[in-house]
Order: sequence, then structure tokens, then C-alpha cells
Amino acid sequence: MLFWAKLEIPEAKNANNKQITKPNPEAPNHAHWNFEIGTYPCLDAGTSLGFGALSFALSGLRFLKMKVIFLGTGAGLPTLRRNTSAIAAIREGEWMLFDCGEGTQIQMQKAGLKPGKLSRIFITHLHGDHFYGLIGLLTSLQLSGRDKPLDLYGPYGLNNYLAFMQDLSLFRFSFTIAVHEAEPETEASWELPDFTIEALPLEHRIHTLGFRLQFNALAGKFDAAKAEMLGIPAGPERNRLLHGESITLSNGDIIHPEVVVGPARPGQVVTICGDSRPCENAVRLARDADLLVHEATFDDPRRDLAEVSRHSTASEAAEIARQAHASKLVLIHISSRIGEDEEKQMLATAQSRFPNTIIARDLLTCEL
Repeated sequence: MLFWAKLEIPEAKNANNKQITKPNPEAPNHAHWNFEIGTYPCLDAGTSLGFGALSFALSGLRFLKMKVIFLGTGAGLPTLRRNTSAIAAIREGEWMLFDCGEGTQIQMQKAGLKPGKLSRIFITHLHGDHFYGLIGLLTSLQLSGRDKPLDLYGPYGLNNYLAFMQDLSLFRFSFTIAVHEAEPETEASWELPDFTIEALPLEHRIHTLGFRLQFNALAGKFDAAKAEMLGIPAGPERNRLLHGESITLSNGDIIHPEVVVGPARPGQVVTICGDSRPCENAVRLARDADLLVHEATFDDPRRDLAEVSRHSTASEAAEIARQAHASKLVLIHISSRIGEDEEKQMLATAQSRFPNTIIARDLLTCEL
């Protein structure tokens, strides 16, 4: 189980009178740090820490909390209730953007997202409500003086689009944009230091991708009580054990990591499916996902429209989640034809197939 704690850390200064601690900018209260105690299990609830133990904890703690903000949840065109498609995934001091419909930059500002921390953009397909905001965002990054590289993932054609827009407007990006394209009807994957990206083609009117982000396994749970019983002091010795090293105590006893550290825990899985009819690749991408984000453009009474336009209904998305054994389903890409009462019925129908389902609204935040 994962536990969250807010540990208030007073401002500290070094010999040059410079501040050496600063608040977490993503925290609701900037006077606190957020820690995922489950990731660094020696910090059990109620543990009293001296300065040395706290320094040890900070040296090994990884900030693995993920937050997903739904910037735009509508389909086709922006409305007063829903903007066009865009989702932000925030993790470890960076954030990633999935789709970039028009108006995304305004939604970013409303959500308090910092453009300088944007590291990767994923485009599911080249329909306007999913990428017409892309070139504006990229040129805004240039105007703000961005100099660090940006990775862009999506279907074949993205590179040509960027080249065309630069030629049309007679400019060149001053920062590197690394474009990673997936060819039609092919599978693609990219391995990064902390996670792997898998992209599979879905079933829409044009080449459309679904993305699966598989994060690396987490360290096993540290048995603090057993460590105390064995006489393992809080400090570097525990840090070495957590990193897979054996230690020798002052009395000569040799302690191997597996004595106090449990097995590695699976990393989080987040799946985002672009516009599509229900298909096997969607189930593959969503297999055992902690969070599945799936389009639900129409309700069941409009199933014929879903079939013609190659979209999904809410109950069809719920069936994908059920077959994939996902943990949570969030429905997006809601048609402006769906009224408030119809949306309630749409949700109830989806929950009858997969209970842990919600319909996203703009700026809804989900924490994993």
C-alpha cells in the first residue's frame, strides 16, 4: 500500500548563507514537500527521524507520484464546457502532453503547468481537434527562449507537418525537436531510462495510435522493524541495502538485501487510447493498466453514429477496460451532442460493465 505524508522542512542555509532546501512547486502548499512513503518503505508512518536519518531518507527517496490533468475532454470542436483533446501527465519534475487541440495553451495556464518542464508530446492522430494547437505551442516555446530538446511522438506525417509549417511561415525552430514517428499498421516502442513507451495502431478513419507507458519497477518494501532488530543503523547502510548491496555490521554480521528488502513492485502503467472503434490492440495496450483513458464520443443510443464515424460508446470503452483488467477507466472525447442528463445515464451504463469508471471534465485531476 502507498502512503502519503507532508513533511514540513524548515529553510536551511549553507556556509555561504544560500538556501539549500526549496519547496516542491507541484505541492498544493508550497511550504511542504510531498513524499511517497511506500516508495521508500523505511519511512513507516509514525517513525521518528533524527537529522541524520532524515538526510538518509532524502538521499534515496524517489518522487514517483503521478498526476494526470485532463486539459481538454471534448470531441470535434471546443465548447464552453469542454475544450478539445489534451491530457497532461506529471511525474518527477517533468510533464508530458498527450494530444494538443486548439486552446491547449490556455488550459495549461489554468492548470498551472510550466511550459519549461514539458519534456514530451504524444499525438494520437492528425485530426484537427487533436493537434491543431501543436504548432502554436511549439512556437510559444520558442518565443519563451526554450533551448532544451523536446521529444515528439506520433503517427507518420508529423515531421512533414513541422517542415511545412516552418517553410510556410519562414522560420526555423531554435531548439531541437526529436520526432519519433510510427508507421501505419506497425507497432512501435521506445525505451527510456524510467519507462517504456509502446504504440499500437487503433481503428479509426485515419492512422491513429494508442499509447502505453510502462514505468520501471519500484524498489521492494524495506522492513524497518526487522532492520532495527538486526541492529542496522539508519543511514548509509540502509541506503546500500535498498540499492542491492550487502553490508557488514560493526559486530561482523553480514546482511544481504533480501533479508530486509522485499521483492520489486511493478511500475505504474498508464494507457491512453486515441479515437477508435473497440479493437484488440486497445485491450493489449490497457492490459493491467493502473489507468486507462479511453474515448467515449457517444452514448449507446447513438451507437450507429459511433460506428459510422469510427468512434466508441461509453459502454464499449467500459468493455475494453473489463477485458483488459484495468484498475480505473476515465472516459474522454465526449460529443457536444451529449447533454447533462444523457451524460449521467451514459456513465451509469458504463459503470454497469466496469464500476470504476468516471467521465472526465476539463481540468479534472487524477492522482495515481
